[in-house]
Amino acid sequence: MNTKKHWAVVVGLGLLTLSACGSSGGASATGSKTVTLVSHDSWAVSKNVLADFEKQSGYKVHVLKDGDAGQAVNKAILTKDNPQGDVFFGVDNTLLSRALDNGLFQSYEAKGSDLVKPEFRVDQTKHRVTPIDSGDICVNYDKAYFSKHGLTPPQSFDDLVKPEYKNLLVTENAATSSPGLGFLLATAAQYGDGGTSRSSEAESGGGWQAYWTKLKANGVKVVDGWEQAYNQEFSGSAGGKKAKADRPLVVSYASSPPAEVIYADPKPTTAPTGTSYGTCFRQIEYAGLLSNARNTKGGKAFIDFLLTKEFQEDMPLNMYVYPVREGARVPAEFEKYGKQAPHPETMAPTKIAANRDQWVKSWTSLVLK
Repeated sequence: MNTKKHWAVVVGLGLLTLSACGSSGGASATGSKTVTLVSHDSWAVSKNVLADFEKQSGYKVHVLKDGDAGQAVNKAILTKDNPQGDVFFGVDNTLLSRALDNGLFQSYEAKGSDLVKPEFRVDQTKHRVTPIDSGDICVNYDKAYFSKHGLTPPQSFDDLVKPEYKNLLVTENAATSSPGLGFLLATAAQYGDGGTSRSSEAESGGGWQAYWTKLKANGVKVVDGWEQAYNQEFSGSAGGKKAKADRPLVVSYASSPPAEVIYADPKPTTAPTGTSYGTCFRQIEYAGLLSNARNTKGGKAFIDFLLTKEFQEDMPLNMYVYPVREGARVPAEFEKYGKQAPHPETMAPTKIAANRDQWVKSWTSLVLK
């Protein structure tokens, strides 16, 4: 992904079954001094940071981008017996159980794992994956719109179904998009699955299904992916302004507002968009040493590199994610405009695994039909 044009963490999450045909440049073409990284299209790193790793380790890094996150994970699973590379980066907590259950990774406890913040650690007995970054899927709002209309931006899920926000929200398809799925999981965490609810606004016993019935009645618009939602439908983005978009609320990321400042020319003194922190879902990305990797030694060295302070502090302005290593700093723009959510919704990967497919099926039937 061209990060200067498309800076989202993960644009789409395909839940489609893919054919097992591999891309060119697979592991069979690599030598012992080459490490092949398989990732989604959003992978990015500064040239000098990667050059430092290659110089210090003696390995040359070959990067194979395999589409969006879901496509990349599915293809990696289908080719696990003859993997395309040595390391996979970009499986997140919404699909982690699928990767682990299919034996995608072999065990490796990375150097620096003890420096990962405790809340991001998983699989502590087998060490099949290493946490690398985190991000918050949240509703973003167009400050100018709400100021012009004298409205307070919504700050919670309950707010989004109120009459004053009718026809204002655009979100992504939960079956085809990572932020769309994350937003669905956030509502399931908040309202439950047809059972007890933590919110007085949810219909009694209705859970997230009742909430989405209200959201649909309040005019939520659903599009296929983040690119369309944010850059074409959202009035607060630079792309949305050019497209004369009319939706001042969008499901995006807590890191979206600083991006609107960093890539603006001229740079504004304040971010034109804001984050509704009561609508967030915590997304975590992992890396792992692929089963049957040809260069396991080089793959281990590369995973170690992903946890170094140099790489962790390089990530925010390349992939618009947050470091997981203790003491790693984030850019000033992130501190000012894009702090992480203080209390995001979360869900255990095992619970996601047990419910994901059925929830997506139910969501599709409820919202899209």
